[in-house]
Amino acid sequence: MIKRIWHGWTTHSNADRYEALLREEIFVGITNRHIPGFKGIQLLRRQVEDETEFITIMTFDSMESVREFAGQDFERAVVPDTARAVLSRFDQRSQHYELIAERLGDE
Repeated sequence: MIKRIWHGWTTHSNADRYEALLREEIFVGITNRHIPGFKGIQLLRRQVEDETEFITIMTFDSMESVREFAGQDFERAVVPDTARAVLSRFDQRSQHYELIAERLGDE
């Protein structure tokens, strides 16, 4: 299992707009691509001084699935123009980690 992690920042005044864009357009678009091996996406948000930080964590079965999503330069951030318009800054490259262990609440 592969976790793809990416960070983006926006102003506090654009944070709700960006979150809505992610939920209503970008995540839907990713899901509608029906990428083999794509398992899901998580969204994290926090306020940091004069910015709001967002983190996405995408889960894939394999690096081949990541490449299907992002292309051969799989570390390149996939940031649509609509998102770029409201972000102050963002990671140009995503990080990929192999999930080694996971323990859920009542195990």
